[in-house]
Amino acid sequence: MSRLIQSNSFVILLMVASSLFTMALSQNKWSEGIVMSELIFEKAPFAECHASTIVESNDGLVVAFFGGTQEKNPDVGIWLSRSIGGKWTAPLEVTNGVQPDGTRFPCWNPVLFQIPTGDLLLFYKVGPSPTNWWGMVMHSIDSGKNWSAAERLPNGNLGPIKNKPVLLSTGTILSGSSIENDAWKTHLETSSDSGRTWKKTPPLAGTDGIEAIQPTILTHKLAKLQLLCRSKQSCIVESWSSDDGVSWSPLQRTSLPNPNSGIDAVTLRDGRQLLVYNHSGTPEGAWGGPRSPLNVAISEDGKTWFAAAILEHESGEFSYPAVIQSRDNLVHVTYTWKRTSIKHVVINPAECELREIKNGEWPE
Repeated sequence: MSRLIQSNSFVILLMVASSLFTMALSQNKWSEGIVMSELIFEKAPFAECHASTIVESNDGLVVAFFGGTQEKNPDVGIWLSRSIGGKWTAPLEVTNGVQPDGTRFPCWNPVLFQIPTGDLLLFYKVGPSPTNWWGMVMHSIDSGKNWSAAERLPNGNLGPIKNKPVLLSTGTILSGSSIENDAWKTHLETSSDSGRTWKKTPPLAGTDGIEAIQPTILTHKLAKLQLLCRSKQSCIVESWSSDDGVSWSPLQRTSLPNPNSGIDAVTLRDGRQLLVYNHSGTPEGAWGGPRSPLNVAISEDGKTWFAAAILEHESGEFSYPAVIQSRDNLVHVTYTWKRTSIKHVVINPAECELREIKNGEWPE
């Protein structure tokens, strides 16, 4: 009897080990290029957080996000963490929506941008809702340790609405922006004097009733630019410019699905494009679908995309990615992790195994 019990126990252990090994293989199937994955913090003085942004400052990585009781609550402010010696500092609130008369509004969607030979800029929005918020900006001369007083952006500019600006070869800062009134509309905002003054374009036209917001900007050869946007059409939509952003083609659908959730992308130094997004759909016109899985795709030309990695695949909210490439050529992604923390993932794009995404279907 004793030997039988021992034998059965051994079989059970083998079955458990086999199951764990199979789970590990399944979880790691799309993680060839992932170098590291970590939470920025595990405890915080706020209940929820969302909409992170990441930048490589002149003194290391800096991450910002909004946090408070709940999105839209007046106590929501902009919080910031810096990476020092490979460790993230505890989140610190660097600004909030308190007005001169004492009224307090929530803050939204911070965006960090490092001027190569100048200040670190922190853009964000303040207001009761996305339909009537306004753009704000702060400056730091010491990589986010200290910040200037907040200033309202002039002439009705909102600033980069979710994703980082790009610096064109002309020296112009180009920001993707949008409004969320009765109809969603996407536009661009530009500055030719390191962010001191801004101009904005008219809204981009859309084909087939497309409504889009939160553009991310990709650069191609010969002054060619590409916008990728979140839309109400259950897919990522795009627009192209062949004159460094002076004019843009009408927004049109891509084959990539998206559940009406934020995306971000970056042009790699080798010329390829890397996109982070939720590869899942939702009924057209619906307000948001499942914000999982969270995927990484890579393209040579911005048209044909290849599956590269899956950052999250369990149920829950893993959303609003921000992505950059650091000076060591590694890719850094931050995103909302279940609304309770911000996750930081490091990817080596040279090690990703690529499989073509055909007809909008993530490959098996």
